[in-house]
Amino acid sequence: MQQTIIMAVLSFGSFVLGSVVLGIIMFKRGVKSRMEFAETHIGSAEKEAQRIISEAEEKALAEKKNALVEAKDEIYKLKETSEKERNRLKSETDRELKERRAEVTRAEKRLQQKEENLDKKGEKFEKMEETLLAKHKKADEHLQEAEDQKQIQIEVLQRISGFSDQEAKAHILEILDSKLDHEKAVKIKAYEQRLKDECDTKARSHIALAISRLASETTSELTISVVPLPTDELKGRIIGREGRNIRTLEQLTGVDLIVDDTPEAITLSSHDKVRREIARISLERLIQDGRIHPTRIEEMVERARRDVEAKIKDEGERAVMEAHINMLNPELTKLLGRLYYRTSYGQNVLAHSLEVAHIAGMLASELGIDATSARRAGLLHDIGKALTHEIEGSHVNIGVDVLRRYKEKPEIIHAVEAHHGDVEPRTILAALVQAADAISAARPGARSESYENYIKRLQKLEEICASHQGVERAFAIQAGREIRVMIKPEAINDDGMVVLARKIAENIEKDMEYPGQIRVHLIRESRAVDFAK
Repeated sequence: MQQTIIMAVLSFGSFVLGSVVLGIIMFKRGVKSRMEFAETHIGSAEKEAQRIISEAEEKALAEKKNALVEAKDEIYKLKETSEKERNRLKSETDRELKERRAEVTRAEKRLQQKEENLDKKGEKFEKMEETLLAKHKKADEHLQEAEDQKQIQIEVLQRISGFSDQEAKAHILEILDSKLDHEKAVKIKAYEQRLKDECDTKARSHIALAISRLASETTSELTISVVPLPTDELKGRIIGREGRNIRTLEQLTGVDLIVDDTPEAITLSSHDKVRREIARISLERLIQDGRIHPTRIEEMVERARRDVEAKIKDEGERAVMEAHINMLNPELTKLLGRLYYRTSYGQNVLAHSLEVAHIAGMLASELGIDATSARRAGLLHDIGKALTHEIEGSHVNIGVDVLRRYKEKPEIIHAVEAHHGDVEPRTILAALVQAADAISAARPGARSESYENYIKRLQKLEEICASHQGVERAFAIQAGREIRVMIKPEAINDDGMVVLARKIAENIEKDMEYPGQIRVHLIRESRAVDFAK
C-alpha cells in the first residue's frame, strides 16, 4: 500500500515536471519567434526575453519544490492514517477474542454444572428406585397377608353364620330388596308432595291472575268519576274555543277531563278523590248555569272547593257522632273528615277508622274495660294519614305528633303509636286497637294493594315536581303518564322553564320506576286584575 502511494506521488511529480518542461519548451519557441520578430523590428526585446525566461525558470523550480513538499506531506498523512487503522483493527480483534474466550469459559462452566447436577439426579433416582423396590416387595407381602386374613375371616364367618357363599349372597340380596322398597315408598311420597306443591303454586297463580284482571276495573272505579250531560252539544261548549275552557278547568283542579265518544257523559280521571270531587261539582254547576267560560270556571271551582271543605267538616262530625265520642278537638274533627276522601289499599280510611272504633269498643266491653276510650283510640288511630301528603314521615309518627299537639290522653297516644307494632303495646287498650285494626284490614275484599301502590306512585311524582323552587302546584294526570306543573311567573322566566323541565325529567328518571314515558308539561301564566269604577 505504501509503494502504491509513493508511485502515485512520483507519477504526480513527473506529470507536474513534464508539464513545466513542456511549458518551458513552448515558451521558448514563442520567445524565439518573438525574438525573430523583435530582431526584425526592435533590438531591445532580447533583454526582456531573457528576463522572462529567467522568471519562468525560477517559477518552475518553485512550483516543483512545492509539489514535492505536498507529495511528502500527503505520504506522511497516509502513513499516519494507515498506522491508526492498523492499531484500531488490532484492538477490536483483541477485544472480540477476549469476549469469545470469556463466553467459551462461561459455557464450559455451565456444562460442568449441568453434568454435576445430572450426576446428582442419577444418584437420587438410583436411591429412589431401590426404595420403591423395597416398598413394592413389602406391599406384596402385606397383600398376601391380607388375603390370608381375608380367607381366615371368611371361614370364621361361614362357621359362625352357618351360611355358605351362595346363601350369604341370597341373604344380602333380600336385605337390599327391602331397602329398595323403602326408598321407593319415600320417593313416591316425595313425588306426591311435589305434585301437591305444584298444584298449590298453579292455584295461586290462577287466583293472582284473576285478581290482576279485576284490579284494573277496581282501579278505574276508584280513580274516575262520570258526569252526565243533558246533550252531547255541551261537550263542545265545555271544551271551548281552542280548548281554553277544558284547559282552564284541568289547570285549576288537577283533574284530567276525558271527552270521548261516550254518549252524554264526560269522564273525570284523577287519583286524588278531593280534586275529582271538586271538578265534578264545578262541572255539574257549570252545566246547570249554562255560562261556561274561564272566569266562570274559576268562580265555580272556588265555590266547589269551599263546599268540599264543608263536606269534610260534616263527615268528621258524623264520624264522631257515630263513634259516640264527646269533647273532641274541632281540628281533629276536620282531620277525620279529610279521611273521607282518602283510601288505603282501596279501603276508605274514614270507614276503616269507624270500623276499628266499633270493633275496639265491642272487644273492650267484653273485657270489662272503658269502651269509650277504646272507640276514641280506634277512631283516631289513622289520623296521621290525613297529613301524609303535607308532612314527611309515617302516618303513625304524624298521628302521634298531632294528638300530642291537641292534648289527647297518654293512653290514647300510646295506642295510636303501637297499632302497627312500632313500639311494644304496654296497655290493654293498645293491644285492643292493634287487634281491631288487623281484623278490619284482614277482612276479605277490604284492601287492594295494587291500587295503593298506584296512588303512592302518583303522589311521589307530584312531590318530586313540587320540590323544585318556583313550582306552585303539580298535578299527575292520565294515570301518571303526564305531570302538569304550574309555575310562579315571578320566580321563573320562559327560558328558565326549559331548564326546569329538564331537571324535573332527570329527577323522575333517577328516583322513580315506571312503564313507558312521562310527559312533563310546565305552564306559566301571568294575570292582572283591576276594576273600572
